[in-house]
Amino acid sequence: MANNQDRSRRPPKMYLVMTEYKANDQLEGAIRILQGSLCQRQEEALEMRPQVVAAQKRNRSEQVWVKVLDSGHVLKVGKGALTEISEDLASLLQPVSDLQERLSLSSQPARLLRLGNLHLGAGLRVQLHQSREKAPGVLRYMGPLPGGISGVHFGVELQGWAVGHGFTNGSYKGHQLFQCPENGGVFVPVSRLEWSGGEAEVLSRGADCSITPGNRVYFHMENTEQHGNVAFCGVLPNKEELGVFVGIRLDNAVGSWDGYFKGTQLCNFPSPNYGILLPISKVVKVISERSQNTRLQRKSHRDHSPEIESGSAKWYVGKKEHPTKKEASERTGGSGDYSGPSEDPSRIPRTVPARHRLPEPLRLDENTQASPPVPQTSQSSPSHTHMSRPDHQGNQSEWEGPGLEVNSMVQVNDPPLYGVIRWIGKITGYPDPIAGLELDDFLPAGTDGTYLGERYFHCTPNKGLFVKLKNCRSDSRFPAHQFPANQIQRCNSIAFAEWTSEVVEDHTPPTFGEEAKERFIGWKRGIQGNCNSCYLDATLFCLFSFSSVLDTVLLRPKGKNDGELYRETRALLRSEIVNPLRKHGYVCATKIMALRKILEAAGKSSGFTSEEKDPEEFLNKLFQVLKVEPLLKIRSGGQKPQDCYFYQLFPERETRVRIPSVQQLLEWSFVHSDLKFSEAPSCLIIQMPRFGKDYKMFSAILPSLQLDITDLLDNTPRECSLCQGLALLECKECYEETDITPGRIKQFCATCSRQVHRHRQRLSHNPQRVCAPEGEWPVGGEESRAMPRETLDLYAVLCIETSHYVSFVKYGQKVTDWLFFDSMADREGGENGFNIPQVSPCPEVAPYLQMSALQLRDFDSKSIQGCARRLLCDAYMCLYHSPSLSLYKTAQDGSLSGREFLTGVFFRTKMAHGWINLVAAVNVDYTWNEKQEITNLYIHQQRHPK
Repeated sequence: MANNQDRSRRPPKMYLVMTEYKANDQLEGAIRILQGSLCQRQEEALEMRPQVVAAQKRNRSEQVWVKVLDSGHVLKVGKGALTEISEDLASLLQPVSDLQERLSLSSQPARLLRLGNLHLGAGLRVQLHQSREKAPGVLRYMGPLPGGISGVHFGVELQGWAVGHGFTNGSYKGHQLFQCPENGGVFVPVSRLEWSGGEAEVLSRGADCSITPGNRVYFHMENTEQHGNVAFCGVLPNKEELGVFVGIRLDNAVGSWDGYFKGTQLCNFPSPNYGILLPISKVVKVISERSQNTRLQRKSHRDHSPEIESGSAKWYVGKKEHPTKKEASERTGGSGDYSGPSEDPSRIPRTVPARHRLPEPLRLDENTQASPPVPQTSQSSPSHTHMSRPDHQGNQSEWEGPGLEVNSMVQVNDPPLYGVIRWIGKITGYPDPIAGLELDDFLPAGTDGTYLGERYFHCTPNKGLFVKLKNCRSDSRFPAHQFPANQIQRCNSIAFAEWTSEVVEDHTPPTFGEEAKERFIGWKRGIQGNCNSCYLDATLFCLFSFSSVLDTVLLRPKGKNDGELYRETRALLRSEIVNPLRKHGYVCATKIMALRKILEAAGKSSGFTSEEKDPEEFLNKLFQVLKVEPLLKIRSGGQKPQDCYFYQLFPERETRVRIPSVQQLLEWSFVHSDLKFSEAPSCLIIQMPRFGKDYKMFSAILPSLQLDITDLLDNTPRECSLCQGLALLECKECYEETDITPGRIKQFCATCSRQVHRHRQRLSHNPQRVCAPEGEWPVGGEESRAMPRETLDLYAVLCIETSHYVSFVKYGQKVTDWLFFDSMADREGGENGFNIPQVSPCPEVAPYLQMSALQLRDFDSKSIQGCARRLLCDAYMCLYHSPSLSLYKTAQDGSLSGREFLTGVFFRTKMAHGWINLVAAVNVDYTWNEKQEITNLYIHQQRHPK
């Protein structure tokens, strides 16, 4: 037992994966942990589970429980694949996203720790983008970045020739971390830095505190503050690269150090129980109130970067009284462990150490001997990718606190910790309801929404906290509601009057080019977000703002089999959302809430009016209510075609390609799954190979501007890969060949197929016949026109970053005509305030979207900045359409004449040189006979062009 208590006081061990390892997960199966991944030991947090104790006895020498910080998985990993590193070294390496580079840097601990111990103002040289040239700069900030980006990042103000070549003014996501001119600074990991100063520049990050023997100090042990006097302060014998350590003579017997280090006595203690050795970054000097006031007055006259609690090298001391030994024992169950959701929330520690700690799971019950707790909610399990919610239909009353519910803004502790309730439910061993909070600020002992390896909700690391619901109270920073806030009623209240948008009955086609830019760009543009609606706002903006490919959804009249729900939904979507958006460039949250209310009432799934959903869940429900014909027909092998609305990419992982394009991913996915489109789609919605915000197969994906689906179509003439004649055979095994049209589907005419498969390496291949339409086609060697190509154009990309959806939409013909939309870009007021949507131009994405496969091969995704980074690294869905199948045919000058309206009726007509998609150019107001007459004329013109 004493052994376990000693271990629980130690900070969790950090590891680096030295060799690739395949671990097993009960839910996801085999998971590869790549070489260079960072891991945090979790065994101490899990050791009280009976099944884990038994497993430890069997596998103590072979495997340990770790949390893979790069992916969030908690797995058992063989010790042979790991090497232990210090916590300081791990904090420096964590922001380095290239795993091989991280592995290489780990062999230079002295260099890393030297950079990690620089003080603000030190001279540096920093690598900008892909250039090998180092730019001069001055260190202005060290620590984590806002938004849950942990690890030590370096904020550098550029100097000399590099001024203006950065990408920030010292702010990150709205937080001003230091001051510098516009584009005069950068935030970079340690891998991009070189120290350019002399030895005098290198100081311990604790040097500002002037810690010397005899000083009064304190530190955090689990969730208690421990105090003592400094007995030793300096570097360890023959371990100078580890930096400065502090030996502390403790007030309470919670230590385990006798004052010796590898046989050398550094100090002495009456008993090892009263001694502890810690890195200086973990120790805070106690500052009297008088000296603290003097220091703050001195600080107010300095002109340097602001300090933030979550990662600055400065120190902050709370005024609360420190616990006695008895209180600490009661609080920690006698072992120093946090005992779960505290009866008294004031016992939660507030002081944040100078260097951001990596996440540590909270202990909920010091006497737990049962299996991992499962929240007793009906909507999702801990492992589900959505935030868990209480069952609003059933047992909500069981845990309904004082007017509090999921998404309520609350506070705990005194002085208070502020946050938002993300989950409410029961946990085994606790009779009272438990609330899972996402805090506004980082907490050293916070989690990412998990408890003992089980996920209850999602939030950024070190911001999750589990407390008893009865200890939460409404956030005192905002006026209390007289009644619980009902978001549906609130959206229809007079408070939203000045934010309302108009109703437009006349059908409105989208505008393009400069007119669209003038109409949409600015604040209070796009769709106003409210109450977790960003997934819906961004999706609707993608679908309808600048494309008419799905306007048949809006125009189909009510049929005899359609109920009142269809008429109501179509009228709302058409007249109160799409038309006003296109005509005025703005739709208020009231209209979106009305649509959410309809969708929630339409089916068994709840939460549409309050919770965050996935875009595909919203689209499925909307299309079902509107009875939309499936957008895609896909055949697998020789089976019948299957109908669907969108396609989820499931490609085989191609390790040779770092940044694939959507064209490559779609072909890989179709080839490996033996799929084909039964007919050419007018609209193709593709989900990227990722799952929510937690898992991405690729760090970045290039949305292809044009998607060529000719070789993915059934019954379409296809070109031989060698002679450009009519292809009759396709070889799946040849797909991986790099000497024949590398990276493309391999299809051959009969002659070329025989020649290719005479090679001894291809004798075992099994080419399959392809379906080709009847007609006269060029054969190998003939000089004739190329086969017709079936292509789709990219018109929108839906992205997700840290649970927030945004969109990129193309509004014109130029390659730079791209807009960025965020429905919650800003906010006016507090909890009862309003989100302010914004649409802004983002022409900077154009150079990235035009990159070739060759350019992408050696491209480093870490060099992507600004909006382009969100587009390439956070893509969730890519939307493509066929311009020839759009509902409206636009004239060269952008105007629309009566005969250029299209009905959206698609024709597939056999031509002399292939199959061509046609649409009938008819006004929607014409009679049926007039439509037939114009349709025949249009087809005749297509068959017999002048």
